[in-house]
Amino acid sequence: MRFGPIVGLEDCVQECLLAVHHARHTYDPARPFRPWLFTLVRHRTIDVLRRAQRARDQGPAHAAPAMGDIDALARRLDGVRVLERLAPDHREAIALTQYAGCTTAEAAAWLGISETALKARLRRGLIAIRKLLDAEGLPT
Repeated sequence: MRFGPIVGLEDCVQECLLAVHHARHTYDPARPFRPWLFTLVRHRTIDVLRRAQRARDQGPAHAAPAMGDIDALARRLDGVRVLERLAPDHREAIALTQYAGCTTAEAAAWLGISETALKARLRRGLIAIRKLLDAEGLPT
């Protein structure tokens, strides 16, 4: 199987190393190490490949705006400003899932909460963003 450009391979290796680092507390020394490691690597590799496929499917229309596009830059700054006004719990949940690309299970594990609690934080955070944008008259 061909993985893709070497840059993608290096990114995948880095993601796998970070996953091992973040999940090291889940390793049980009484059990074999290799199956634990290979499971982490397999899941992280699948995540990387899915993200790459989504990026290819979305195409250039969803690419980052050029620096000359003042309207796009203003929208990004509005997004940052709104995100900063959220409660820390909501901001963390949205940042991990929407910006860092974590799954809800990964984000919940990172924050040390249940997946259900994370989904509730996401929902409440998105509702708060909608209210903030409506209050300022910005499009949602």
